[in-house]
Amino acid sequence: MSRTAGVTALYGNNATAERQREAFRGGEVPVAVYGLGKMGLPLAAAYAEVCGNVTGADADSKVVASVDAGECHVGGEPGLDDLVADLVARDALSATDNRSAAATASVHVVIVPTRIDAGNAPDLSILESVIDDVARGLDPGDLVVVECTVPPKTCREVVVPRLERESGLALGEFGVAFCPERTSSGRALEDIRGAYPKIVGGIDDESARAATLCYEAINAKGVIEVSDATTAEAVKLFEGVYRDVNIALANELARFTDDLAVDVREAIDTANTQPFCDIHDPGPGVGGHCIPYYPYFLLDGRDRDGPLLETARAVNDGMPDFVVEKLREEFGAEGSALDGARVLVLGLTYRPGVAETAATPAGPIVDGLSSAGAEVLCTDPLLDEYDEFDATPVAVADVTDRPLDGVVLVTPHEAFETIDWSAFERRGDRDGLVVIDGRDSLDLSGTPHRTYTIGRGRDV
Repeated sequence: MSRTAGVTALYGNNATAERQREAFRGGEVPVAVYGLGKMGLPLAAAYAEVCGNVTGADADSKVVASVDAGECHVGGEPGLDDLVADLVARDALSATDNRSAAATASVHVVIVPTRIDAGNAPDLSILESVIDDVARGLDPGDLVVVECTVPPKTCREVVVPRLERESGLALGEFGVAFCPERTSSGRALEDIRGAYPKIVGGIDDESARAATLCYEAINAKGVIEVSDATTAEAVKLFEGVYRDVNIALANELARFTDDLAVDVREAIDTANTQPFCDIHDPGPGVGGHCIPYYPYFLLDGRDRDGPLLETARAVNDGMPDFVVEKLREEFGAEGSALDGARVLVLGLTYRPGVAETAATPAGPIVDGLSSAGAEVLCTDPLLDEYDEFDATPVAVADVTDRPLDGVVLVTPHEAFETIDWSAFERRGDRDGLVVIDGRDSLDLSGTPHRTYTIGRGRDV
């Protein structure tokens, strides 16, 4: 199992730690990164700038061709374009769409999508397929690192058995570690390089040691080594469900705004001056690739229920309906109806500055408005395609040219700060528009618009 001569592998190697670090940084230890998506390509680049010997593997031949040409198909990541071009030019990074990466690498880093199916059960089919590919090229001394989010016990109960079955090797001849990505869109390189420490959990002590050696070279904040791979899997999920539950609390409190006649956002901000209180901001819902899905990774297959997680999901998933109902109420207070109104939805991506629509609350808000009989228009400065939304797209620069009855702000992009709210054309004899501000980002004082802010209530 030991490969001290030349140090081309890290797991089970009895060379000194310093010699192994030198070998890793010097490119003697070939690395394969499986999955070159929005997080995989930045990770492959971060590995390559440290060790100079990375092959990225992806099933999409167009992605492979793009990377091999020194191009970056992942947008909105500062510094990634130039880094990929430089690494490819220096032969530090290449790409392939076949299984050759597994045969040549000794560190295998897997960062592929893990989704949930229609019944909210985790779908590990992509991960399982890639693990099978890795196993067919697995050699003694290889280390397999899983970065994609998975249910607890996946490494022990899914990854290791598949590697053993397909490779003919036994655990101990190879290593497995779970080292979750802790990155956000728009700051991937910054996060990978060391905005936070890297979490490492090994299936055995040697796996943890080898993975720690790799990530200490990549992450300037260092490594937090936890007890085992299952603990590391849980850490990643706990980070996400904390936010989901906390946002659900904020959203539920925001629903009390009218009954209590209180500015809930002011109350939250003031409560948070106490060091043991950290309530998040309310809003029109929770989107993204992570937070809306992580609770189901914990809930699936468990002997015990998770009523808090289930309730948090229900509260957050219910916020788009709450937004639509508030708009209906505000129209009713003016003696008009949402049915037949023309409403503009501002912002369709799941968060500002990120051109992604995964689980965006804008989707169910648009659908709810349409179901209520409204004519729905939409705009987002980051999107070129609007096919997933049942609404008529309008350019941001043209929103004031369309006579409207109402506006719902879902995602507060910077481009919306240039909108002249005094320039909107009105339909009928209404003095102003009916506006729902989902993010407390609008200042419409001095305008005739009737505005309701989630968590603050109606502007008077």
